[in-house]
Amino acid sequence: MIDLAKNRLFIYPFFGSLYFLEGIIYALATVIIPIYFIEKDIDLSITTIVVGLTTIPWALKFFFGGIVDYFKKFGRKRFIIIGEILSASSLIIISIIDPKTALIPFTLLIILASTGVALLDVSADAWAIQLSTEKNRGKINAAMFSGQFFGMALCTSLIGNIAGIFGYHIAFICSGFLILIVIIFSFIIKEEIIIKTRQKIGKVLIKEFKNNTTKLIALFGLLSSISFGLLGVVVPIYMKTVLNLEIGQIGLFVTIGPLSTMIGNIIGGFLTDKYGRKGSLALFLGLNLIFTTGLIFANSWQKLIILWSIIGFLHGGHYTIVSAMFMDITNPKVGAAQYSILSGLTNVGEMGGMSFSGTLITNLGFSRVFLYSGWIYGPILLILYFIKLKSDTKKIITKKVL
Repeated sequence: MIDLAKNRLFIYPFFGSLYFLEGIIYALATVIIPIYFIEKDIDLSITTIVVGLTTIPWALKFFFGGIVDYFKKFGRKRFIIIGEILSASSLIIISIIDPKTALIPFTLLIILASTGVALLDVSADAWAIQLSTEKNRGKINAAMFSGQFFGMALCTSLIGNIAGIFGYHIAFICSGFLILIVIIFSFIIKEEIIIKTRQKIGKVLIKEFKNNTTKLIALFGLLSSISFGLLGVVVPIYMKTVLNLEIGQIGLFVTIGPLSTMIGNIIGGFLTDKYGRKGSLALFLGLNLIFTTGLIFANSWQKLIILWSIIGFLHGGHYTIVSAMFMDITNPKVGAAQYSILSGLTNVGEMGGMSFSGTLITNLGFSRVFLYSGWIYGPILLILYFIKLKSDTKKIITKKVL
C-alpha cells in the first residue's frame, strides 16, 4: 500500500488518474454521444438537451459533497471506488441500448455514469485539500486537470475511432473497461482516516458562504465556465454539419484541444503558485476573450484547429487557477461540501452552455454563438477585479520586502 502522506510524489499521478476518468465521461457526453445522435437522425435540440442532462450530477455536487463530509469517518477512498464501479458498469450496460428506440433509458444510464464520476470528484477534491498547501495547490490541480484532459484526448481519438470502425456499442464497452483498469490504482493507495465521528457541516457552510469574497468567487466560477461549456458541444457539431467531417476525423481533431489544455493546466499551475491567482487569471481570461471571438474566422478545419488549440491552452490555465483559488478559501472541515458547491457552480455554468447550445445555433447561427462566447469574458474580468485574496496579498508583500 502507498501512503500519500509519506510518499508525496505519488499525489500527482494518483489524482491525475482519478480526473482521467472524468475526462472519459466528459468526452463521451460532449463529443461521442452528440455525433452518435446525429448519425441516428435524432433532433439537434434533443441531442443538446441530453448532453445538458448528463451534467446534472455535477450541478448536484454539493449534495454528494455533503454526504462525503457527513460520513467522513469512512474516509474518501471508499466513495472514490464506489463512483468508479458505478460509472464503469453504467457504460457497459449502455452498450446494449439503442437511443433511437430507448432514449430515456439511454439518457438515465449516461446520467448514472456521470453520477459515479461526480461522487469520485468530490471525494478526490476533499482528499486533495487535506493533503495540499497553498504552495502546491496549483501544481496538484495541474496534475488533476492534465489527467482529465488527457482522458478527453484519449477518448475522443481512440474511442472515436473504435466507434467509427467497430460501432458505438463496442466503444461504450471499451470505455467501461478502461475505467475498471484505473480502479486498480485506487486500491493500492492507503488512506489515513483522521475523523472518527460524523460531521456537523451545516453551520460551518453557512458561515463560510456569508463571506463576500466567497460569494464573488462563486459568481466568478459560475460565469467563467459558460463559454467553454458551450463551445465544447458547438465545435464538434460545427465540424460535423459545416465542415462535413466524419466521426473518426472529429475525434482526432478535437483531441488536439484537450492536449493543448493539458499544457495550459501545467503552465497555469506553476504560474499561479509563483505569481498568485488574480494576475495569472487575468492574463488567461483576457487572451481567451480575443481568441474565442476569433472563431468567427474559422472557415476551414485548419483554422479551427489552431484557434481551438489556443483556446484549450488558455482554458486549461484558467481552470487550474480557479480550482486552486477554490481550495484556498475552502475550510478543510467541510472540504468536500464547500469545494463541491464552488466547483458545482462552474458545472452549472457549463451545463447551461451545453443545454442551450442547440437552441443558440438554430436561432443565432455559429458565427454569433462564437462571438458571444468570447464577449462574455469582459464582465467576468470585471468581477475578478473586485475579488480580494489573502494569498495574492502575501505574495505582493513578500516581493516588496525582497
